[in-house]
Parts: sequence; structure tokens; C-alpha cells
Amino acid sequence: MKLYQLHTKQKLPISKQQAWDFLSDPSNLAKITPDMGFEILSGAERPMFPGQIIQYIVSPFPGIRTKWVTEITHVVEGKYFVDEQRFGPYALWHHKHFIKEIDGGVEMEDIVDYKLPFGVLGELMHELVVKKKLKKIFTFREQKLIELFGEFKGEIKVIKMKSI
Repeated sequence: MKLYQLHTKQKLPISKQQAWDFLSDPSNLAKITPDMGFEILSGAERPMFPGQIIQYIVSPFPGIRTKWVTEITHVVEGKYFVDEQRFGPYALWHHKHFIKEIDGGVEMEDIVDYKLPFGVLGELMHELVVKKKLKKIFTFREQKLIELFGEFKGEIKVIKMKSI
């Protein structure tokens, strides 16, 4: 099975504390996720902490609903957190969220390492569907964050996907 990586960076004209307060609140995930039947079932009632389990329902494709369970495994207040899938559509999902203060705002960086199930069939599905879907989700997220917080002047969008 191949391991894939999605790497994004986005700059926003907000303080590090504003970025942290928004991104570390699990209930805000619904605000920056495209319409995929996304619904948080439990675990978003408290501020983020290591060991937190969050359960969702997602509909990655019309007519298909699945449960997704993630655990927040690492949290360094104001700097980064990591969520890992415990149950869901991926064979592996390890998502690192970094926040760095820069002149005029913050740079947010996401690094997602993931694997698909089903061997060669999963690799084919990655090329035909999953890769495009993930790019669409992170492009939507970028646009929503701009709507909420404004656009960083001179922003250069970075979305990279590769097999590793």
C-alpha cells in the first residue's frame, strides 16, 4: 500500500491566539468543511486536549455515510496539534496542524499522511477520486478561512500532494 501526503500552507492576517482559538475548537471544523453530510456526534464539547476522542458522520460520496473517529494525540498550546484516525475510511490518517506567527499574521500549515485500504484498488481510487476530493476539501477550507478572517496580502497558496 502506498502512503500519501497532503501538505498545505495558508497565511491569515490574524493573531496567533485568534488562529489557535479557532482551530483548536473542534466544533469549528464543521464551519470549514464542505457539504459532505459532516456532523459531529460527540467529543467537541470541550477545548482540545491530548486523548480527546471526536466522533463524526461524513458522507464522502452521495448516498454513502460513514462514521469517522479521531483522537487528538498531541497538543502544544498555541503551536500545534495532531489528530489521528482511530476508525474510519482510511487505513491511516495522521494530520498535523501547525500555527506560526509571521509578520502581519500567522502561517497555518497542515501535513496529512494517509493510506487508503484495499491495496491496488485503493491506489486506483486515490488517483480517480480521493486525491481530487482532498484537494477540494482543503481549497474549500482555505476559502472559508479567508471569508472568516480576511486575505493575507501577497498570499501564495500551497497545496502539494505526493506519494511517499
